[in-house]
Amino acid sequence: MFIEIKTNSSVPIYLQLAHQLIEGIVRGELKPGDSLPSVRAFASDLGMNMHTVNKAYHYLEEKEFIQIVAKSGVFIHPNGISQASEIEKQQLKEQMRPLLAEGLVLKLSEEEMVKMLHELVQDIKEGKP
Repeated sequence: MFIEIKTNSSVPIYLQLAHQLIEGIVRGELKPGDSLPSVRAFASDLGMNMHTVNKAYHYLEEKEFIQIVAKSGVFIHPNGISQASEIEKQQLKEQMRPLLAEGLVLKLSEEEMVKMLHELVQDIKEGKP
């Protein structure tokens, strides 16, 4: 799986890493039970600080996408990713709301925004940046 970090992005590096791992799960490149590199090895491979990788891993663990097992490693959640709860759906809606409001201020139609959403879903599934 190819990881691309954009250093000039406003998105923190740990979130860029976490989001790309999530996209790898979506595409099936990372399957339940697959192991991820150790924090030290991943940081070395990516040329980044170990604390950044550790922060990304803990972000993913908090969302129950991965399991961190002491002295064993880091794994894509072995039971697979559960379907979103109502709370998780509400959290996603709250995160999307400001973006949609910004689109409306910029005079994007609902249809244009829905089209953009569909394009993004396809891009994620196909591994396009």
